[in-house]
Amino acid sequence: MEKIKKIENSLTEERKQSFFNKNDGWEHNNERDSINKMFVFKNFSQAFAFMTRIAMKAEKMCHHPEWFNVYNKVEVTLTTHDVDGLSEKDLKMAEYMDRISKI
Repeated sequence: MEKIKKIENSLTEERKQSFFNKNDGWEHNNERDSINKMFVFKNFSQAFAFMTRIAMKAEKMCHHPEWFNVYNKVEVTLTTHDVDGLSEKDLKMAEYMDRISKI
């Protein structure tokens, strides 16, 4: 059953490339099959507000980022542990993060 789930949720190389062509700043980590990005805000308050909005979205999606925050910086890693790599959930979350980081 898990092999079927992995096949259904894993991404094609074409889909990954399409994501990177449309979304600046995300880096692919081949070892983990994850994507990473550093978001920089004006101050801690803006960084924390960003993280709060992401936390609410993550709960709705049941898909939670790995992240690290110091003052105005939020470093994010996205991967789907159930499929041992990237899934559509990661790309959707990354696109959401990009959208709200500009608000």
